[in-house]
Amino acid sequence: MRAAVLGRPVGHSLSPLLHRAAYAALGLDDWSYDALDVGAEDLPVLLAGLGPEWRGFSVTMPCKQAAVAVADEVDQLPRLLGAANTLLRTDAGWRAENTDVTGVGMALQLGGVERVEHAAVLGAGGTAAAAATALASLGAQQVDVVVREPARAGDLLRVLGALGVSADVQRLDRTGTLTAPVVVSTVPASGQAAVADLTWGRGQTVLDVLYAGWPTPLAQRVQAAGGRTISGLEVLFWQATAQVELMTGRPAPIEAMRAALDA
Repeated sequence: MRAAVLGRPVGHSLSPLLHRAAYAALGLDDWSYDALDVGAEDLPVLLAGLGPEWRGFSVTMPCKQAAVAVADEVDQLPRLLGAANTLLRTDAGWRAENTDVTGVGMALQLGGVERVEHAAVLGAGGTAAAAATALASLGAQQVDVVVREPARAGDLLRVLGALGVSADVQRLDRTGTLTAPVVVSTVPASGQAAVADLTWGRGQTVLDVLYAGWPTPLAQRVQAAGGRTISGLEVLFWQATAQVELMTGRPAPIEAMRAALDA
């Protein structure tokens, strides 16, 4: 059986590390997991040419929206978000799932955020929509959406509206201080300087979904201001455990996967 992570770039991904550790712990010696450099435009041709040995894919940028478009079945959550981070082989074809919401939610809860009424999301892509959904599940009634271009926030606002969550859109270059006690940043590495330059305060909890080069410039600035930070490694870990269970039909070996990540 074969599985892989799809995206571009994908060489930095730690998904192979986690999934291979899971297969080893589960005794799935005939399973393999690779990293495939694939763009969104390549996804339909790739899926059409695969044999039955391919059981599933982890999907990262820039393929999350395309995964919904090419899937034969779309689960309710990725349909709402317009983005999928998981593709599963079924008898009917490929089914789109989203475990990012689980990843963000678990990372926040284990980081001490059990409930929140007012939060902020930096960015407006597919991961931002997943973060907003996780925040809504923790009780958020107001989510500030901070973006470079407000026109790009349409899909995220649609998701928040469907969840019954009020939203306030702010331009990143005009936002000096974030008042929300809980913030999730989905801004890529190229935008780190801009979000790090915001004014951060003691008592804030910030989850930065980036995990390469931790602590990120944003995390360093928040920590210096007396705030708490949560690494994107936690999001990666918990969304991967959910993917392992979906792909293999077996409970994820949490301890083995954690040991591999820590190592």
